[in-house]
Amino acid sequence: MTSDKTGTTKFQKPFVPNYTLLNNKVGDPSGYVTKDGMWAAVPYGKQFIIIHNGRQVHIVNTYKQALAHIKKSSKITKSKSSLEEFL
Repeated sequence: MTSDKTGTTKFQKPFVPNYTLLNNKVGDPSGYVTKDGMWAAVPYGKQFIIIHNGRQVHIVNTYKQALAHIKKSSKITKSKSSLEEFL
């Protein structure tokens, strides 16, 4: 995690020396991480695992499905207050 001039943090993708080992198909993305780092879609064979707060939440078949699930789920978690999560 790094900080820019305004003090906001940016999450970086990890450095992988053999990048082609993670590609399940030519042209598939290497994954997705939200700006706040709470959600991620990680390649898992020919599928994508969705991770939230370090826990595996869901498995989907395509990158497009992974983004849709993250957008839908992040709206639901934003609507909850932080107190509701602990009760």
